[in-house]
Amino acid sequence: MDFERTRQYLEKIGQSHLLKYYGELSKKDREALLSDIATCNFNIFKSLETKDETKKLGKISPLAPLTIKDIEARKSAFEQVGLDTLSQGKVAAVLLAGGQGSRLGYDGPKGTYDIGISHELTIFGQQMANIFDVVSRTHRYFAIFIMTSSINRAATEKFFLNHDYFGYPRERIFFYEQDLAPACDFNGKAFLAEKHRLFFAPNGNGGWYSSLINSGLGRVIERESIEWLNVYSVDNVLQRICDPVFIGATILKRCACGAKVVRKTDPDEKVGLLCYENGRPTVIEYYEMPENLRTKKTKGGLAYSNGITLNYLFNMHELNVTLLGKMPYHIATKKIPHIEDGKVVTPAEPCGYKFETLTVDMVKMLPSCLAFEVERDREFAPVKNLSGTDSVDTARELLRKNGVEL
Repeated sequence: MDFERTRQYLEKIGQSHLLKYYGELSKKDREALLSDIATCNFNIFKSLETKDETKKLGKISPLAPLTIKDIEARKSAFEQVGLDTLSQGKVAAVLLAGGQGSRLGYDGPKGTYDIGISHELTIFGQQMANIFDVVSRTHRYFAIFIMTSSINRAATEKFFLNHDYFGYPRERIFFYEQDLAPACDFNGKAFLAEKHRLFFAPNGNGGWYSSLINSGLGRVIERESIEWLNVYSVDNVLQRICDPVFIGATILKRCACGAKVVRKTDPDEKVGLLCYENGRPTVIEYYEMPENLRTKKTKGGLAYSNGITLNYLFNMHELNVTLLGKMPYHIATKKIPHIEDGKVVTPAEPCGYKFETLTVDMVKMLPSCLAFEVERDREFAPVKNLSGTDSVDTARELLRKNGVEL
């Protein structure tokens, strides 16, 4: 897009301020600015018109999980279907690894953080070890798609290379970057990060699938006739990835997706809750759940006890039919560094909006979801903090319980 057409376009959509410093720029910087504008999805800002509606909850009701007892009773049948599906190459894994280790006081991709004591044991390394538990039974290496960010992609790829991909075939691991979204001020005006660059931020963990497709890796899914994607976060060192029992249960229950959950005993635990909203499966974040429902009890304990572990199984057909290109944006008020009067300003107070998609919305938009209960001590050891709850210390303790040498 040339300057004149860009000027006319921005004038039409009320973003002419983005060319304020154009006359000061070098040829190279002008090209960078015009490129950013040409690729920017300004339609995202239309979600400001309905931003208050996304916060309204419908009628909430409990969703009965497939309990640990239920699973044990049918484990052999679930497991066989899962193993068959894996052996046929119909399942792939998607690791959400765009985050940094800043909350751990660590400057690097979170997955490269070392939680070992007597030897190196990184989060990536432990999760790859968990994957080999499945590979050893199916004798087939499923594809692993790793979503990084523009900040940590190079470091993540280098880390895997330096560790020889933890013994996994290089050609079965695919890296891609999470898509970015523009940010704007409270009046809907896009921010400049520099005089020649728009401000962009990651578009939320719900962007994992659209980013995967936009990266061109959809060709791998199509070529290999992959039918299921197991999506998991980098936070949890006890993730059981491409678990045959989980896969088989979701298939035999004829669900569009599945979600591993742990039973909450503390209503204040900071995990999302899988329940029904207006009769459809949904995940409600802990801070959005009304207190009277969050603390409601039955004979069996909390009425709303399906705590999300960020381990999902999605059916490819359902994703393509229902979701692609339709994810709603959630609007977060943030402090956003930007250009103001020709200088970079780092605001002390929130000054605008960032736009994010959430994986939990995928569950809400699909017709059915299996709540698959797992043992907390065996499958849930999130590393979110340096100490205290959900920390390096608690993760180490749980790893020891599971026989992992630190």
